[in-house]
Amino acid sequence: MEEFEDPTESLKETVTEHAMHAGSSFTSRVAVTTAFLAVLAAVSSMLSGHHANEAMIEQIKSSDKWAYYQAKGIKAAVTAAKIELLTSLGKPAPQEASDQHQRYKEQQEEISKEATEREEASEAHLQHHMVFARAVTLFQVAIAISAIAALSRRRPFWYFALVLGVVGCVFLGLGFR
Repeated sequence: MEEFEDPTESLKETVTEHAMHAGSSFTSRVAVTTAFLAVLAAVSSMLSGHHANEAMIEQIKSSDKWAYYQAKGIKAAVTAAKIELLTSLGKPAPQEASDQHQRYKEQQEEISKEATEREEASEAHLQHHMVFARAVTLFQVAIAISAIAALSRRRPFWYFALVLGVVGCVFLGLGFR
């Protein structure tokens, strides 16, 4: 599984260090908020990666099913050609060949359903991945703005970071739907 590098790691360290030296309650609150946002970003990132992996696995399984579907189609075509050749030569086609041809066609229908289900599952995982990825982005931007708030000691930046964090929480919640 691929590890994601957190581009806000140095910002989090700077904010924490600044809070320890400054000693102000505002800076401490910003540092705690930043740490909380970092936890939410990590959870969202993990969930996003999980769903991306699951989407890929389901798509691979779907592709395997479609290849199997094609193989059954080739077998059905060969059997149909055998029946047609025998019929054109005036010989009766064995019942076994007709039964086999019918069985291949029925198997294709079932395989087609399974492949389509896998495609739909892949798409669902991809949708979850996108929602969680949006949450990660919002949390990371909120962390960066929190760092700006701590360094500049400006509350409006912190409030904006809190708003972004809340919107990130909304996306995190939506990812579970």
